[in-house]
Amino acid sequence: MSNTIAPDATLSLTGYIAGEPVISAQKLEVRSPYNGRLAGTVSLATRKDTEAAIVAGLSANVKQTRYERFAVLDKARQLLEERKEEFARLITSEAGLALREARYEVGRARDVLHFAALESLKDDGQIFSCDISPQGKARKIFTTREPLSLAVAITPFNHPLNQVAHKIAPAIATGTPVILKPSEKTPLTAVRFVELLYEAGLPPAMLSVLLGPTAEVAEVLVTDPRVELVSFTGSVAVGKIIAKQAGYKKVILELGGNDPLIILEDADMDLAVTLAAEGAYRNSGQRCTAVKRILVQESIHDAFVEKLIEKTKEYLAGDPELPETRVGTVIDEPAAKYLEDVVNKAVAQGAKVRIGGRRTGALLEPTVITDVPRDAQMVVQESFGPLAPVMKVKNLEDAIELANGTAFGLSSGIVTKDMEKALHAVKNLRMGTVNINEVPGYRIESSPFGGIKDSGLGIKEGVIEAMKCFTYVKTFSLPW
Repeated sequence: MSNTIAPDATLSLTGYIAGEPVISAQKLEVRSPYNGRLAGTVSLATRKDTEAAIVAGLSANVKQTRYERFAVLDKARQLLEERKEEFARLITSEAGLALREARYEVGRARDVLHFAALESLKDDGQIFSCDISPQGKARKIFTTREPLSLAVAITPFNHPLNQVAHKIAPAIATGTPVILKPSEKTPLTAVRFVELLYEAGLPPAMLSVLLGPTAEVAEVLVTDPRVELVSFTGSVAVGKIIAKQAGYKKVILELGGNDPLIILEDADMDLAVTLAAEGAYRNSGQRCTAVKRILVQESIHDAFVEKLIEKTKEYLAGDPELPETRVGTVIDEPAAKYLEDVVNKAVAQGAKVRIGGRRTGALLEPTVITDVPRDAQMVVQESFGPLAPVMKVKNLEDAIELANGTAFGLSSGIVTKDMEKALHAVKNLRMGTVNINEVPGYRIESSPFGGIKDSGLGIKEGVIEAMKCFTYVKTFSLPW
């Protein structure tokens, strides 16, 4: 496998079964959402390949020390730093994300590798003395973590590198073999990342990566009883199918979000406008934690909207490869058409487009919409794009009721100078995350992350929590 690619080269990649290329005449073509240019191809796996990957993972029997796992992850971090521009441009070429967003994502993935490397050196084992009750004995119980036999990671298109890193790095840190099934919309970055991990010294048996028809790859991986964990990030519909099909195994589901940003009348207006714009438009709005509803107290609503309109003018949409572009495409033209449709439906209900809203292929301008009805499809369901729907609320209680009033419960933010109101929001918003004076999606790569309701099962990701999921706790006792 080659280590670098020419800037204008078209990649021809394969899947890998424990480091061995998947040989197939069937190729998946990956094209730029912006201009349709061929970004690369990936060989497609069959059911036979999937079965071979399962057997290879179960047969890995790799016994690495903590330091050896640290060394692999740290070397991968160094290699990614050396090739950060190559990976950023690859993300842009297949996902249509603005190059500045792709560079930011590479930085986040480096953090994931760094934190996973550090965590691999730690031991959270516990000791319990047993002579603490009349029924006790002179013994001690010890806990240790053991890797799972085999895990499966299924990743989405919106963060082609970081979502992969968030699943693979914790598995490596714990010594759990894993099979990766990346999104067929953005597989090139994932495959290149797997190659980088092999180069960093990861024993090939610890990692396979496959793409192929759902019935021959994903369904087989999800339903196979030999797989002990399925970690999935993606849509609610697919997540619930996986929950039904997975059977008796661990399941981690990170699904959609409908994340509100609540702005109270005492808020720092400039901060509120900046958070609203950054939260709604970054990554083309394609984040489960993106700001998807802006709930503004009615006394400051009009002033806020005018400032947000001016701020939105700074977010130039266009060719994702140009340095001045701040908003690239969404993942494909059908996704952009869906967003255009939900805007039109809201307008038919009385909403007003104040700026933006024009679509060219998969490119949709950042859009501010006001007077959005509370039952509009745009704000009841998840709108995965650069939309900024602004809704009036009477007060904090009204905002909390509206924020909690959807099927989702992932992240939220509140902008206020009143600590009592901030704490009231923390206690009453039914979300996995509540950020004060920050966007809903703020976190670091090692902190716990996840949602409830249709956003997930309350099982957290983030490097530390994921490492717990990729292991089981074994107890043993000794005379003492």
